[in-house]
Amino acid sequence: MSSDLSDRKPANARSHLLDNETIAAWVFLSPALILLGVFVLYPIAYLGYLSFTTGSFTRAGVRWVGLRNYWRLLVSPDFWQVLGNTAYFTIATVIPSVVIPLGLAVLLDRSFALRGLLRAAYFIPSITSLVAAGLGFRWLFQTDGVVNDWLGAIGIAPIAWLQDTAWAMPVLILLSIWKQLGFNLVVFLAGLQTIPVSRYEAAELDGADARQKFWYVTLPGLRPTIVFAVVTTAIFTLRSFEQVYVITGGGPLNSTNLLVYYVYDQAFAQFDFGYAAAAATVLLAVTLILVYWQLRSGEET
Repeated sequence: MSSDLSDRKPANARSHLLDNETIAAWVFLSPALILLGVFVLYPIAYLGYLSFTTGSFTRAGVRWVGLRNYWRLLVSPDFWQVLGNTAYFTIATVIPSVVIPLGLAVLLDRSFALRGLLRAAYFIPSITSLVAAGLGFRWLFQTDGVVNDWLGAIGIAPIAWLQDTAWAMPVLILLSIWKQLGFNLVVFLAGLQTIPVSRYEAAELDGADARQKFWYVTLPGLRPTIVFAVVTTAIFTLRSFEQVYVITGGGPLNSTNLLVYYVYDQAFAQFDFGYAAAAATVLLAVTLILVYWQLRSGEET
């Protein structure tokens, strides 16, 4: 009797895996899975493979070199400078790109005239072409540009914004903050709608003022939203390419060269594809760590 039951279990399991609903689910999922495999998983796997080779446009030119490309990264002063530039650019962009929209969202969440118009105005940078915005910023901050004209009008000497190693990076940071502000604003406005009004009412009954309600009600309620905004903004800055390409080209003296532009330069200017793939793998690893942190934070909340 027991042997009959044991024989039935595998058969039932197989029939469950091959029932009509399961087959239908796999049929509907297969187009998405195929696209995911072809356009995401395969390129990532090939990138990892390429980072261990010399790299080439043709398979005949590919030669296995092991960890040599990663060793070259470790001993390259240019790569460490680019990493420092990227870290500086990311931190200096993420903090204002989260703090400013958060404050604006709290203000715009209240009912007042022109609220809808202001929301639309703040979102315009997010739908503006980054290349067009970069050209506009380059025109504004060139030596004889509008910004220096304004400074001259108040008695300040012109600044070589894009030729000075101290000022070129802040211009890129300012453009990135301007670009990301509207997206994060919309994210925070959506997050504010998820906080129950009863929490604010309870805080008012306890005698909390506006600052205390923001600190003890709004911020804890927005914790998942803040984590999401930080991660998405960090990923946006880590993959920044257009700003550098259009405005500075990595100069002056490599002071604005970011990791994505460095990968592009090594691959398509120096034709060192294996080394560029190793640098891109480092960027991928950092991005995956950020995504993992966001997912873990979401589970904890």
